[in-house]
Amino acid sequence: MKTDLLQHYRATPEGQEADAILRTCVHCGFCTATCPTYQELNDERDGPRGRIYLIKQLLETDQVSAKTRTHLDRCLTCRSCETTCPSGVEYGRLVEIGRGVIEQKLSRPLPERLMRWALRKILPYPARFGALLKTGQTLRPLLPDPLKRKVPPPRPAAPRPPQRHARVMLALAGCAQSVATPDTNAATARVLDRLGISLVEAPNAGCCGAVSYHLSAHEEGLAFMRRNIDAWWPEVEAGCEAIVMTASGCGAMVQEYGHLLRHDPEYAEKAARISALTKDIGEILLAEDLTPLKHKMPEGKVAVHCPCTLKHAMKQSGVVEQILKKLGVELANTRDNHLCCGSAGTYSILQPEMSQRLLQNKLQALTGDHPQRIVTSNIGCRLHLETAAQVPVQHWIELLDG
Repeated sequence: MKTDLLQHYRATPEGQEADAILRTCVHCGFCTATCPTYQELNDERDGPRGRIYLIKQLLETDQVSAKTRTHLDRCLTCRSCETTCPSGVEYGRLVEIGRGVIEQKLSRPLPERLMRWALRKILPYPARFGALLKTGQTLRPLLPDPLKRKVPPPRPAAPRPPQRHARVMLALAGCAQSVATPDTNAATARVLDRLGISLVEAPNAGCCGAVSYHLSAHEEGLAFMRRNIDAWWPEVEAGCEAIVMTASGCGAMVQEYGHLLRHDPEYAEKAARISALTKDIGEILLAEDLTPLKHKMPEGKVAVHCPCTLKHAMKQSGVVEQILKKLGVELANTRDNHLCCGSAGTYSILQPEMSQRLLQNKLQALTGDHPQRIVTSNIGCRLHLETAAQVPVQHWIELLDG
């Protein structure tokens, strides 16, 4: 694609990156076939190719409208288009850059600004989110059914094993997951303990930065990233093997640290090292002898939901299925595995109508073979799916914690 970006954009690292990405697009349109919003709306502007043109227009003319922002807001950033693209267009990075420019140039209506500010000031902070969640759980019997379904029940964590092995890996406690499903990391610690690996958490690490960064508060997101690097660095220097991610949304973000901080003279090298060490728990287990984990698995078929962040960002498609098959789990047949469930971080809150349409599509795709349960790899997807699922939804690592 030929580009002619304005000089003040071409003079910035983000503008240069956007220019390079735009030039790789060859207009083929293969991306539209796997874009969830295009499939639902059949509008070129709600598909990757159309959004690419909207961003190009913005960077070439410096003009933007609320309509352009709406079409970019509707994007899930699922990155299914990247997996499909034959030219390797890094659409996810391009849309982040475009959204960041729009956020600076075009003021949102006050209700939208307040909602996005509240999400940034609550979700990344476990104490704040935990207090809100506990209030919702206490009042849950009194809530109307649509809101009641969105409040997960309390899920206390079982005890973790002590640190006792020579092999050590780090885990990110995270924000929402540490409050809503704290046993996910605890189960991971117990599973790894049986494989001779101790899983530890750095107490000063927090949100991965995804909430802020994906809401176009880029500097705020980068601050979270730097804090995590500082918290993890002593363990990295001590020789930890990996930084284990049990929420693929966080994993996808942490694997971007090296790229996003590449121009930071103090953090660039450390960020690259952190990204290189970051692996989803599935990737870790696939390389291990799983014999110690063999036990009687739950009866019935299990439907595996592979989150977009695991499939398209972390490039770990099919890994969970391989592990579960090795351990004797009967997998249900599913379809349309490339399509997003509609969670997409804060998308289910900010774009509820589209999110619900995608949720219903995904549940139909997951449950056609009548599974007894659904398993996934991301906290946002888990909480979103269970609001409407007729069978239990859990993290797949919990099946191994026998």
